[in-house]
Amino acid sequence: MSRRRKREEDSSSIAFLDVISCGFGAIILLLMITENSAPVSLEFTAVQRDQPIAELQQTLFEIRGETEIANRDLNARREQLSAYRDRIARLEREMSNIQGRFETSSQLAEEVSEEENRLAIARQSLTAEMQRLLGQDFTRSNNVIGGIPVDSEYIIFLIDTSGSMFYNAWPRVLDMISEVLDVYPEVRGIQVMNDMGDYMFPAYRGQWIPDTPARRQAIISTLRNWSPFSNSSPVEGITRAISTFYQPGQKVSIYVFGDDFQPGGSITRVVETVDRINQAGSDGSRLVRIHAVGFPVLFDLDPRYHESVYRFATLMRELAERNGGSFVGLNSYQ
Repeated sequence: MSRRRKREEDSSSIAFLDVISCGFGAIILLLMITENSAPVSLEFTAVQRDQPIAELQQTLFEIRGETEIANRDLNARREQLSAYRDRIARLEREMSNIQGRFETSSQLAEEVSEEENRLAIARQSLTAEMQRLLGQDFTRSNNVIGGIPVDSEYIIFLIDTSGSMFYNAWPRVLDMISEVLDVYPEVRGIQVMNDMGDYMFPAYRGQWIPDTPARRQAIISTLRNWSPFSNSSPVEGITRAISTFYQPGQKVSIYVFGDDFQPGGSITRVVETVDRINQAGSDGSRLVRIHAVGFPVLFDLDPRYHESVYRFATLMRELAERNGGSFVGLNSYQ
C-alpha cells in the first residue's frame, strides 16, 4: 500500500516537472522567434483637432455675412417697394384731382358757353332797344376806354428818361406804351419825345411819324435802349409838343410818363404856362388833351424823396383835369 502511494507521488512530481519544462521551453522558443524580427516602435501622430473647427467657424462667419448682405438687400427692396407704392398712391390722387378739375372745367365751360349765349341774346335785345329809343342816326360824341378819351387822331408820348425811370420802371413803361398803342388801332401820326422835348427819331423832328405796324414796332424796339439826359420836369416837353404839333382841326393827345417833379419847380407856374399855350376854344375844349401816368419808383427810396412823387402826382392831376385828360397813378412800377 505504501509502495503504491510512493509511486503515485513520484508520478505526480515527474508530471509537474514536465509541465514546468514545457513552459520554459515555450518561453525560450518564443524568444528565439522574436529575436529574428526588428523591434516595432509605436508612433503617435498629433491630430490637429482645432483645424476642422476653425474652418467651420470661418464658413459660419461667411454665411452670417452673406445673410446680413441679403437682409440689407431685402430691406432696401422693401423700402423701394414702399416708395413705389407711395408714389403710385400719390399719382392716383393727382390723377383723381386732375379728373375732378377737368370735370369741373367742362362744367364751367358749358356754363360759360350758356352764359355767353344769354349775353349775346341780351346784347342783341339791348342793341335793338337802344336803336329804337335813340334812333338809327345816333352816334356817340366821343370814344372813352377805361375812363380815357381815345378820340384823338394824333398821339405824342412824353417820357421821363431819367435814371430812376430807365433803371427801375422801363419794362413797365414799354408795356404801357404798347397798351396805349393798342387802344389806338389806327391814327394819322405818332411822335415820341422825352420830358425835355428831345426827339427819339431826329429824322422826324417837327413832323409826324407815319402810323404803320413797322413804325410801331420800331418805336418799341428803339425805346428799350433810349435814355437821353432828363431833368425830370415835363414842362419843356409839353410846351414844345403843343407849340410844334398843334394844328387847327387836329385832335391831339399827349401822354406824359414820369415818376417825380423836383421841389425846385413851381406847380402853379407850370399850370399857368400850359394854360397860356394850350388855350381853350369857344366851346371850352383845349387844343390838345393831356394824359399822364405816374410810376411810384421813388417810394422805394428814402422818405425824403417821396415829396417829388407827390408833387408829380399833384401837377399831372391838375394838368389832366384842366386839359381834358386823365391821370393814372400806378400802384407798382414792376
